[in-house]
Amino acid sequence: MDKLKLYTNSNFQALRGQGDLLADEAVKSLVAKPEWIEIINSWEEIPEEIPEIFDSSVQKYFNFFNSSTDHYDLEVLKKGQLFFEKKGDSYLGMLGFYSLPYCYAFADGAEVLVRSNRIVNQIGERLGETAVFLMDIFAPGAFYEDKKAILTCAKVRLIHAFSRYFVEAYAKDWDPKFGKPVNQEDMLGTNLAFSYIVLRGLIKMGRRIDREESEAILAYWKWIGYLIGLETKNWPNTAREAIEVDRLIRKRQLRASTAGQQLIQALITYYKKSIPEPLLTERVEDILYFFLGKEASDALGIVPKNQLEGGILGLIFQYSGWKSYGGKKSYASIRRMMEQQQKEQFGKVMKIQLPARNRP
Repeated sequence: MDKLKLYTNSNFQALRGQGDLLADEAVKSLVAKPEWIEIINSWEEIPEEIPEIFDSSVQKYFNFFNSSTDHYDLEVLKKGQLFFEKKGDSYLGMLGFYSLPYCYAFADGAEVLVRSNRIVNQIGERLGETAVFLMDIFAPGAFYEDKKAILTCAKVRLIHAFSRYFVEAYAKDWDPKFGKPVNQEDMLGTNLAFSYIVLRGLIKMGRRIDREESEAILAYWKWIGYLIGLETKNWPNTAREAIEVDRLIRKRQLRASTAGQQLIQALITYYKKSIPEPLLTERVEDILYFFLGKEASDALGIVPKNQLEGGILGLIFQYSGWKSYGGKKSYASIRRMMEQQQKEQFGKVMKIQLPARNRP
């Protein structure tokens, strides 16, 4: 079947009503048994034998991840990790200056994000956790040698399910027209922002990304999507398919919203206070406008002071990377720098943790 036939307004509208049954059932049990959350947060990796104290829904959830290692493609994993080894600093830069702001421009999805006080009021910690997620899933040997990445994906999937649970249970201002919180269309769009949109940002700055690299990253994020609850039948395998998915979601969801504008202003304020490179902090709005383009920037209320050229911006990012790593850039050096910055800013290295709940 031609995958492009799936990319229709009616199909994607149906996706807005779909969540993630496996994770949603597990979260119901975890809400009722908050002590189980403490056990999970204490793990370094998912145990081969899931503790019998958990009920069937939680055991079924983690057994999915223990059996997932039968389904990975070793070549896909190695290609994706090699790409990150070479371009990891730029990848993280695109995440902060393009991927996340791009998500904020999609109005209905932004309604979930803005209801998390941590994203608005503790944005540094939230960004730090997102960076840890990226570093975990792209670690050399992740999934086939280092099983920590599997636990990371399991936790992220549950965090999404917690968001669905608490918005639906307690957000009295939630409008059904927004769709189910963290629904399949929004998850698809977010996965696309963390993969295809990153590649598009690199190309905008003049970096060469060939077809093999593009398809390798899309294949990598298909695997990540499978782990975190995405219906992968809708996932694009080629750049052409990615373009069509992005075009459809933009048409359906990109519009101005108070939620999106609140999120982007919190992000801009944080960047201006925390990024140590003046070449970047003095041009935050200009950089965001360059990557997002006029339509998304207008939706977010971003007004640039100056127009930037891709080649110049590419040099700024390269210079920033050279200042940080010199000629010794690698996954290890990027992770070391990230952890050092987090210790200086937060007094600790951020971790992906399930939200602690008080016992009833």
